[in-house]
Amino acid sequence: MGPSSTLLLILLLLPWPRPLGGQQQHLVEYMERRLAALEERLAQCQDQSTRQAAELRDFKNKMLPLLEVAEKEREALRTEADSISGRVDRLEREVDYLESQSLALPCVEADEKVAGGPGAKGKGRRNEKYDMVTDCGYTVSQVRSMKILKRFGGPAGLWTKDPLGPAEKIYVLDGMQNDTAFIFPRLRDFTLAMAARKASRVRVPFPWVGTGQLVYGGFLYYARRPPGGPGGGGASENTLQLIKFHLANRTVVDSSVFPAEGLIPPYALTADTYIDLAADEEGLWAVYATREDDRHLCLAKLDPQTLDTEQQWDTPCPRENAEAAFVICGTLYVVYNTRPASRARIQCSFDASGTLTPERAALPYFPRRYGAHASLRYNPRERQLYAWDDGYQIVYKLEMRKKEEEV
Repeated sequence: MGPSSTLLLILLLLPWPRPLGGQQQHLVEYMERRLAALEERLAQCQDQSTRQAAELRDFKNKMLPLLEVAEKEREALRTEADSISGRVDRLEREVDYLESQSLALPCVEADEKVAGGPGAKGKGRRNEKYDMVTDCGYTVSQVRSMKILKRFGGPAGLWTKDPLGPAEKIYVLDGMQNDTAFIFPRLRDFTLAMAARKASRVRVPFPWVGTGQLVYGGFLYYARRPPGGPGGGGASENTLQLIKFHLANRTVVDSSVFPAEGLIPPYALTADTYIDLAADEEGLWAVYATREDDRHLCLAKLDPQTLDTEQQWDTPCPRENAEAAFVICGTLYVVYNTRPASRARIQCSFDASGTLTPERAALPYFPRRYGAHASLRYNPRERQLYAWDDGYQIVYKLEMRKKEEEV
């Protein structure tokens, strides 16, 4: 058999491909059309990406000079702001220096003396020199710094520590008239966002009036307005009742009618407080005012056990523009402000023992914060002030010096 015959035989034995059916032919054509559409879309996406990249390059080229100009202007504004801040600080230092060199407005009028002044009625010795029971002989030199803890409650209230109790506990009394006190186990709990959940609540039997409350030796001392008390009219118009409330037992252990007639708010800028209780190294004090001398503040030394008034003084400190006060080592310091509120300042002091003379008394400003103090509480253990300023709770650190030292 020749080669041609062999090739022909092989070709006859190989399987011949069958022609595609109609359905398969349509599937192939459909896939070809889909691939062509995808290729067209990919080409469009590529063109669009190229065009957008070109637009971004153009935008970047336009913005770079503007950003450079804005950066230069920002640096210029920062430099100018730093310069203005420096000038303001320098001006404030100069003003403080001039104020420290100039005499403050007189607290005592020429025809009035502390001893033998108006309003000599009341329980206890009046306008006699106070005999110190401790060796505390310090006076405020400067209100050095402040720390704003948080904002809790309304614009008026009081927060404090017990100078004779646990060092960590915080007591918060919100509002001018309320009957529930918050007690926090430590300062950290008070600063939490949901602080009220960490506090225990103590309800007093009679609501307090004003922001003159005080926590001292495990007791809450506060003023209660009896029916018809100051501002209420009636037979008890001129009376105010002091309450001594045991915080642990939650009972009233003593009460006493404050021995002063015709009570009026001692601070002209805090109109709802009729008596302001204070504690220092010497014990318990009360700041008040009466109609008999409606221009000046009065000071009383109280017995914390019986609430009896041991001594009283007519101070030279005026009521006008007074917003709060505190006592340190037997010396009353009155803080003044304006309405609307501006920068507070200690502008009058009265030493019941007579050791600190007006010439030696410093009259410092509080750190820059233009608010209104609803209350100030001194802690002799820490030598700090706990302030309530328009709903903000603030701590002020005090710098002290000996009373005999010159300013």
